[in-house]
Amino acid sequence: MFIEGSLLADYLLIGILVLVLASFIAGFLDAVAGGAGLILVPAFILTGMPPQLALGQEKLVSTLGTFSAIYNYFKGAKIIWKVVIYGIPTALIGAYIGGQVILSIDESIVGKIIFFLIPIGLLFSFIPKHSKNDGAYQPSQTDIFIILPLVCLVVGFYDGFFGPGTGSILILALHFLIRMPLLESSATSKIFNLASNIGAFTAFFIAGKMAFIIGIPMVLASIGGNYVGSHLTLKSGDKIIKPLIFTTIAILFISLGLRYIW
Repeated sequence: MFIEGSLLADYLLIGILVLVLASFIAGFLDAVAGGAGLILVPAFILTGMPPQLALGQEKLVSTLGTFSAIYNYFKGAKIIWKVVIYGIPTALIGAYIGGQVILSIDESIVGKIIFFLIPIGLLFSFIPKHSKNDGAYQPSQTDIFIILPLVCLVVGFYDGFFGPGTGSILILALHFLIRMPLLESSATSKIFNLASNIGAFTAFFIAGKMAFIIGIPMVLASIGGNYVGSHLTLKSGDKIIKPLIFTTIAILFISLGLRYIW
């Protein structure tokens, strides 16, 4: 009995260490180009979490981890604050609705949904994005009052329903739809991503789909990863980290396929 208990403790410790490492890598990736959930959600599921709990746990880790990236971008004065207030409410509402929808679906189906949505999040996360400054940004009234709220509502829903790749989708949407420079898009997207995370967090928290105690070391690791990733930025970290991240996601994706499809 003692040996079995000792082995169980060892497995639990190894599992937590793996999730802490995954949280750091996910935080780094999220700060650089978005896509923390591409690492976190499969990692949580493969260590035994039910799919809905894995989605809720990802919101817990990502929401708190994003603060350190926002801090660095705030110091760098790259957040476009004059547009922030117009996107936050719809990002919150969209994510809460998305969370409620995914929570209403049977967990056996949720696992399959996650498997098929991961390539979509992966696609958006690995579309090339560069941290150049494209000049002064002057949004139009249409950008502020119509396009931005709609973007945040739709992307917020996706974040609550699934999540991985949300940061990347926001960066690309801000750049191509309202013509914000890419560096500012990356920085400003963190505010909207935080808002959508909070909306989804609320839905999963009310449903009891979070494990706070084991989440503490993961949150700390995510904060560290976000801080390092945002500090290094795309220019210094993108070329080195993305091949490693792609390999990791490919392994996790294949593992999920073996679990839920085959």
